[in-house]
Amino acid sequence: MELAKLSRKGQVSIPKRLLKALGLEGEAYLLVELSPEGAIVLRPAGVYPVEIYSQARIQEFLEEDQLTQEERERLAKALGER
Repeated sequence: MELAKLSRKGQVSIPKRLLKALGLEGEAYLLVELSPEGAIVLRPAGVYPVEIYSQARIQEFLEEDQLTQEERERLAKALGER
């Protein structure tokens, strides 16, 4: 068991040994829960970047999703449509 101190700002420093055991470093995000017994539970959180697509970016995706004439011909040949 380790001892941690609550700062005046409400911050707690987690002992290095525990961080290392969890593989946490830098500015990691943690999920914080209060258990029914009154314990504070910290869990590593997965945070992933999210991109909000503009209409222009969506149009780019749609245009890139089109077959070229050469690709259409090759596909037709492979499917025996010619």
